[in-house]
Amino acid sequence: MLFLFCYGGKEVVMLTPERHEMILKALKEKGVVRILELVEMTGASESTVRRDLSDLEEQRLLKRVHGGAALLQSKIEEPSIQEKAVKHEKEKVAIAKYAASLIEEGDSIFIDAGTTTYQMLAFIPHENIIVVTNGIDIALQLSQRKIKTILLGGEMKAATLSLVGRDAVNTISQYRFDKCFLGMNGIDKKHGLTTPDPDEAYVKQLALHYADECFVLCDSNKFSRVTFAKVGDMDRVTVITDDGLPDEEQREYAKLTQLKVVKA
Repeated sequence: MLFLFCYGGKEVVMLTPERHEMILKALKEKGVVRILELVEMTGASESTVRRDLSDLEEQRLLKRVHGGAALLQSKIEEPSIQEKAVKHEKEKVAIAKYAASLIEEGDSIFIDAGTTTYQMLAFIPHENIIVVTNGIDIALQLSQRKIKTILLGGEMKAATLSLVGRDAVNTISQYRFDKCFLGMNGIDKKHGLTTPDPDEAYVKQLALHYADECFVLCDSNKFSRVTFAKVGDMDRVTVITDDGLPDEEQREYAKLTQLKVVKA
């Protein structure tokens, strides 16, 4: 199929395979793209872009989500901490800054291993707190601020610098938290909060169980994404995200969870 659009006053012919290639390239770069972005990018009509997304979904090359498409990933695949650190950094900083502002003097808190939670550390307003964490890099950074920190035991996951397993579970069960701050790989209206590794999921579940207030730090690209292991339902937490989520989706998720949207 040919598609004509104008570029610099000239009519340009774009073949369907060329649009498909452009769409997949954008997905690889961003993880999630919106239909309006693709309309602007390809010069095609919204109906044409929707057909393209349906075709690519049938080929198992992407997943349709509300208002756009997401890169199709294995449910057990987890990017390394180095890969995650460079993605959506502006959004993560905005989310983390707001999350850190919720910490009060004298709080006992759990901070989950992750790149967004790591960004919180520079903004923590008080040193008179106790932090429990399973993130090795988080513990090292907190020690430089002379914040009392307890690092869980357990097996180290090299990809995420997190501690998991039996010893981590035994350690976290000894503590109770005023607040916990968790990263998450996926948040979905049907499947709730998910992460690829069942061992990490269990540590997150216990943190939720032992905390009075629970906050999930999740950039807008993680919405409508599902990974292997369920952590919990959204009604148990407050989700802090950036303003990249369309208004309609914000309203839908706000029916299921406490949703705090911050400007990136």
